[in-house]
Amino acid sequence: MATAPASAASVDEKVAPISYPITDVVGTQDELRELVGQPSEVAVRKQLSALDAHCTAYIARSPFLLLGTASASGTCDVSPKGDSPGFVQVLDERTLVIPDRPGNRRIDSLSNIMDNSRVGLLFLIPGVEETLRVNGRAVISRAPDLLDRTAMNGKRPLLAIVVQVEEAFLHCARSFKRAGLWDPEHRTQRAELPSLAAMIMDQAQPTSCTLDELEALVEHSNRNLY
Repeated sequence: MATAPASAASVDEKVAPISYPITDVVGTQDELRELVGQPSEVAVRKQLSALDAHCTAYIARSPFLLLGTASASGTCDVSPKGDSPGFVQVLDERTLVIPDRPGNRRIDSLSNIMDNSRVGLLFLIPGVEETLRVNGRAVISRAPDLLDRTAMNGKRPLLAIVVQVEEAFLHCARSFKRAGLWDPEHRTQRAELPSLAAMIMDQAQPTSCTLDELEALVEHSNRNLY
């Protein structure tokens, strides 16, 4: 059986050694295609080079998306973005704008976009099992007209992410059906996990605050969304 190349970790010296032996690795594109097979005509032709009326209508109803980015060195990040439906605005068939709302100031996505403009977006609508995938290139803008049109509760975002669309296509519901994502019977009770502050306290072990202070900070952040 084939094993993962020993040199794989050398791509990024910060990657920890693989602790679990990975065997029977698929090594080529031809191998992969032989295993998976060919996509149907519909699966290929549904990919668009611009947003059509269906994509635009989906985005207008979506309160949530996942933004995938990668740094110049290939370090990847996926960041959630959410607000009232329509918070992502379609400027034209090839351009959309995402307001950058206040967050934890890590700016992982923004830093990656500065290095590597390629982005991938996954739009979701609660209760709808189909998703919309959009790929393209992004820039970070502070243009007053964009910030004005994406303001919420009278507060403008500091920055906006403008995406030049290169690919867009609707994705089928099978993953959501397997997960039962919108099924109330599959929901986890929040009490089954520690609070966010408690988990972060265990992970970060900060010396600058107590658990109670961190709980209060999280609660304040959750109340002050803009």
